[in-house]
Amino acid sequence: MWSCLGIHILIVTLTLSPVTTAAWSENKVTGEEYPPLWNLASENLLDFPVKDNKIVINAWNYQERLGVYKSLLKSSDKYFSAFGPQNFGNILWGLPLQHGWQFRTGRLADPSGVTSCGYEDGDLLCQSVRSWWSCMNYYLAVIPFLGAVEAGLFGQLPFEVEILPPEERKDDFCYSVADCWSRMPKLMDDWKAFFEYLLSTEHKAVRPATFSSFKLDDALGLMWKAHVTSIAYALPKFQDSLKYLSHPEADFGEDWSNAVDFIGATHFSTDLPTVNDFQTFLPPRMLVEGDVLPSIRDFSPQQNKVLVSLSTLHKANKLTGGLLLKLWQKAMSTEAGRKMGRELIESLTSSQKLDLVGI
Repeated sequence: MWSCLGIHILIVTLTLSPVTTAAWSENKVTGEEYPPLWNLASENLLDFPVKDNKIVINAWNYQERLGVYKSLLKSSDKYFSAFGPQNFGNILWGLPLQHGWQFRTGRLADPSGVTSCGYEDGDLLCQSVRSWWSCMNYYLAVIPFLGAVEAGLFGQLPFEVEILPPEERKDDFCYSVADCWSRMPKLMDDWKAFFEYLLSTEHKAVRPATFSSFKLDDALGLMWKAHVTSIAYALPKFQDSLKYLSHPEADFGEDWSNAVDFIGATHFSTDLPTVNDFQTFLPPRMLVEGDVLPSIRDFSPQQNKVLVSLSTLHKANKLTGGLLLKLWQKAMSTEAGRKMGRELIESLTSSQKLDLVGI
């Protein structure tokens, strides 16, 4: 049973080639490592419009949602100073980098074609509420952000924060700390717990500037718990949005959501260099009808194999009624187990043994 489990897990995790922050940061930073338009996004919450004594954020504008992420990165940078220079070791990088990949590959635009939202000949920065990716990402952007506000990551803000609603499906989202607490307390609790852990390390540290009591595995565990909970909550809510996507793209979206459960169980590091390295294996555009795995011509062999791997893992988990995931989570339930899993991933990726997909 374990060998079968290991093969299926390796299928998806073979792509997670780790790069140490220290080594990566020695390379020249060109700006391409950051999400598109990162330099234009606001990092200070008081740079957003203030109306009726409320900081108003349009989370359906790519640049403003990016600003939400940037404010999180800036306000949490001191907690990750021991893990690399220039905030590269901050494990929150995974969220904006994934969002940037979605924007770059056209996944945030209106897939129904009814509006020009998200397209170059319309409003390029618009994020469509008909986009499955955009709606799913809302729960990995606005909810973490409001959890951080409630935890006190930004200190005592002079105004409340209000998120503008989309034109459609207003009841599928929440728009303030109080609103989100009333609608989805579990999600808010999990994200608040992560940020409270960061804040607690500041108080415990002997020398606050060094945050010596910080334990990365604990932080990753809390973050991944909140991350997985957010996806599990949003998946059924936006199931109907998959109808706007091609069959291959819809399948990929669901395969990717399933894989996150397995990846998160390892407490996979989501710092800047590791996520950038990982995302080179993701599809560089949306999948369309006619894309047949594993031979999509404009995808690299590795990208084709990763898509097959994600699909295989999802099918295997469904066939076992979720038992595959439970066994994997049990194997990853200790720090030693997670370390072994990451070391196995590192040894496989370093030797480029991607042919295991065919097993």
